[in-house]
Amino acid sequence: MTRPALQAENLCTLIEQCGGIAVRFPTLEIVGVKPDPNLLGQAAAGDWLIFTSSNAVDFAIKAFGGKMPALRKFKVAAVGAATANALQQAEWPVDCVPASAFNSEGLLAEPELHAVAGMRCVIVRGVGGREKLAESLRSRGAEASYLEVYSRQQPMADSTELRTSIAQGKLDAVTITSVEALQNLLAMLDDESIVSLKSILLVVVSERIGQAAEDFGFKQIAVSAQPTDAAILETLTTLFNGENSGRSN
Repeated sequence: MTRPALQAENLCTLIEQCGGIAVRFPTLEIVGVKPDPNLLGQAAAGDWLIFTSSNAVDFAIKAFGGKMPALRKFKVAAVGAATANALQQAEWPVDCVPASAFNSEGLLAEPELHAVAGMRCVIVRGVGGREKLAESLRSRGAEASYLEVYSRQQPMADSTELRTSIAQGKLDAVTITSVEALQNLLAMLDDESIVSLKSILLVVVSERIGQAAEDFGFKQIAVSAQPTDAAILETLTTLFNGENSGRSN
């Protein structure tokens, strides 16, 4: 399980409830970033506030000093169900969330984000990341800017136990939820472990990540139907029950 430590526990618990052994090895660490106060003001004055992850919600609440509902003068969009749930728990009604594909492409397909010409859209996200959302909104006539409230870092971790499990053939699957997490995983292992790792089942949450994994040389790649814990678990249980729904090289 390569998700950041706090975000991995629910999926780990689900796997353990099904009789599996969840090996926790976070390849991303989430660290808060304090935005410029002027950027917070611009966000509050926008027409759309678009959250790209539940992390974006959590750190935005801290950045706004816990007063997000009082600042709400705009519409709110969430890139997926988990992000929408985090907003609702913060007492923020969500105006737009993808019907099915929980990613930038899915959000951009929603009718509300087609009629944005002349509107100011603020994308709340981590430092860096994909430009797809902003570029598409600008092409539709919107003014798109970023409010970056956290950063993703490669953790300092001892990989001895993981390397031993790989060498002894005790690792059956790896779950990856971003290209950056996969890059960090490879950076945190030695060459011999990487060679063996690329023959182990890799479960990813999008075709884009799957393509990146294929480019890195992974031989068994399965893409879950959604980037949710339930969908990842379903992919794992389906594959381990003998049905091959993934791609292989």
